[in-house]
Amino acid sequence: MDAKEAARTTVSRHREELVALSHRIHAHPELKFEEVRSSAWCAGVLSDAGIPVEHGVYDLPTAFEARVGDGPLHVALCAEYDALPAIGHACGHNIIAAMAVGAGLALAPLADDLGITVRVLGTPAEEGGGGKVFMLDRGAFDGVHAAMMVHPAAIEDPLVRVSAVAHMNVRYTGHESHAAAAPQLGVNAADAFTVAQTAIGLLRQHIRATDQVHGIVTHGGDAANIVPAHTEGLWMVRARTEDELVELRPRVERCFEAGALATGAALSIDDVSPVYAHMEHDLDVVELYRANAIALGREPTPGGEMTFSTDMGNVSLAVPSIHPCIAIDSAGAVNHQPEFAAACVNASADRAVVEGATAMAWTVIDLATGPLRGRLLAR
Repeated sequence: MDAKEAARTTVSRHREELVALSHRIHAHPELKFEEVRSSAWCAGVLSDAGIPVEHGVYDLPTAFEARVGDGPLHVALCAEYDALPAIGHACGHNIIAAMAVGAGLALAPLADDLGITVRVLGTPAEEGGGGKVFMLDRGAFDGVHAAMMVHPAAIEDPLVRVSAVAHMNVRYTGHESHAAAAPQLGVNAADAFTVAQTAIGLLRQHIRATDQVHGIVTHGGDAANIVPAHTEGLWMVRARTEDELVELRPRVERCFEAGALATGAALSIDDVSPVYAHMEHDLDVVELYRANAIALGREPTPGGEMTFSTDMGNVSLAVPSIHPCIAIDSAGAVNHQPEFAAACVNASADRAVVEGATAMAWTVIDLATGPLRGRLLAR
């Protein structure tokens, strides 16, 4: 039996366990840096298969690392498992986790023959926490020659556009007063947000088509008859590259400054997480993945139809990386919709778990046995 067939057989043998893992994580959504159960469940499947696992690695309690093999070619498979507020696993991280675990199981018995070292990395807090950025800075990807993960979506897109993004917490501080009896004595922090959002809306006329600004007010006041003194919001500023983000962010911040200037409220802006970089896909590895997806009966698009941000972008600037999207049948729903969350445990999602794990394992086998091996090892 050749390596690819052996990998597929291993994934098939673990199919029920991997699908159960996906469904279990989906049924118990945990927010960024709180993924205690999800992390433990992923690590447990690997550990039960005889793969050594370390918990709480890189100073992150919900991160883990499973390592097998000692070959010169080092490959990292990234598992995400955090959920979104209110709508749970509407980005399908339950599927991502199960695929990464499945690929690790498939490659474990082949590692020595292939001359590879495989790391399955449990990477917390992709949804606005920057877990991979912290792990990258703390050495999780040191010595890695290629990194990969696969993400569910409404379409099969092997070459998604990943924008750089800054996550910001914005606060205004004004002064309370009776809204009817003495409004002139108040400093309205809610009005500051109104001015800022109006300014951002006007700014959108004069930024690149690939620039995006969006956010929410998380606290707008305490009572209708009290002039709001404390307001707060979460905002994201996205651009095609880190350099373009550096240009865009100050323009957005000036809109928030306008709110403070107009109302007299004090402004503070703090980063919620490290900046997420844009992604530079390794196109040679993408093509290997695309060929393997096709061999499994999937139908990838030419690529570039999806756009979002991820902390995998930071990894890609340090290590040759891919981040393809695998399609599930979501009946027209897209990521971050409740309907997409519901689709992440349907039959097509279960199929994606198996085929995504297999496609990743096959791509690693191609890296280990093909001409790209030399190029990666020479880095």
